[in-house]
Amino acid sequence: MSSATLRVAVVHAYYSSRQPSGENIVVDMQVDALRRAGHEVEVFARRTDELESARLFPVASGIRAATNRGASPRKAIEQFQADIVHVHNLFPTYGRTWTQHFSSRLVTTLHNYRPICPAATLHRDGRSCTLCPDSGSALSAVRHSCFKGSRTQSIPVALGTRFQNDPLLTNAARVITLNDDMLERYAVTGVPRERLVTVPNFVDAPQAPGRHDGGFWLYVGRLTEDKGVAELVDAWPDGPVLKVVGSGPLEELLARTAGPTVELVGQLSHDEVRALLGAAQGLFFPSLWPEGLPTVYLEALAAGLPVVAWPQSIVGTLVAGQGTGFVTSGVVADDIARAGTAFPALSDHCRTVFDTTYTEAAWVAAIERVYADVLRDPSPGAAGAHRMPL
Repeated sequence: MSSATLRVAVVHAYYSSRQPSGENIVVDMQVDALRRAGHEVEVFARRTDELESARLFPVASGIRAATNRGASPRKAIEQFQADIVHVHNLFPTYGRTWTQHFSSRLVTTLHNYRPICPAATLHRDGRSCTLCPDSGSALSAVRHSCFKGSRTQSIPVALGTRFQNDPLLTNAARVITLNDDMLERYAVTGVPRERLVTVPNFVDAPQAPGRHDGGFWLYVGRLTEDKGVAELVDAWPDGPVLKVVGSGPLEELLARTAGPTVELVGQLSHDEVRALLGAAQGLFFPSLWPEGLPTVYLEALAAGLPVVAWPQSIVGTLVAGQGTGFVTSGVVADDIARAGTAFPALSDHCRTVFDTTYTEAAWVAAIERVYADVLRDPSPGAAGAHRMPL
């Protein structure tokens, strides 16, 4: 338990359950971890599942996105008398301007790139795209229909994209990123480095790494274009078995294109996924966008499972820096052959990396340091951004 018990207000707009969100799960895990550490935590939430049936929900969401004004938890937080206000996601059910009232004790965790990219991914048409943050204008997002593939829906999101002048970014005493690449991107965009800090997520770990004797390879994630799963399935050779776990808009396409050794498993429970991670020979992570810090990578390390990652995502950077797998050669058949030889010797190392970096205890210690820094000095000097080593 922490020596100083804090009252922490956690604010989060929960995404729809129709699109399974790792971010929702991460927020809930962090709330539980703070409570186990002895802090008093109150969650202030708006849930898309409870709001989207309203006839005017799309209109109201568009107005909030365009103006950054809308629903506010301000009064409830003031009644709670929070020491720290920790904001995660506000889109699309909360406004953002209310954050100015808590600037001296406001912390925000950025799980994606939404403040500087209407699509939130820095990805378009199968490749990296930084047109909006590089130009300081989100007009390109309208031109390319970046939000949900719709030019009309992209307009209000683009209008509300304020880059370094986003109300949440300007009002937060500390801005938490999930990896150092993300920290650099926001710093280049104009967020003051002295307010940026990297704090990786965590997951619970099984007691011991898996045996990895299942004779198959694994993909776990949403079945969407930015995850690169369609390209992975197309390139998968006959012979080795690939189990694809997840759901999403590409399900029908993958059902048509999958070869005989690709098994589309569908959405599974956490326990079922963890069992597959313990049995698989390796995890393939073909994501085409930078990502924040994918939970499945942490789960793989906890299971002692090495990873083949694509270079566009942070996982590509991490496997190279942490020695927990390798970056794809661009030829999946060659990757399978290399991983089959190299991965068995990496299992213990993967678990060691997890135990030293991605545990609940490591996250609690890091977040308590951030909270203490804010309470001691909400406007830090020019000490520079805080980084978590690879």
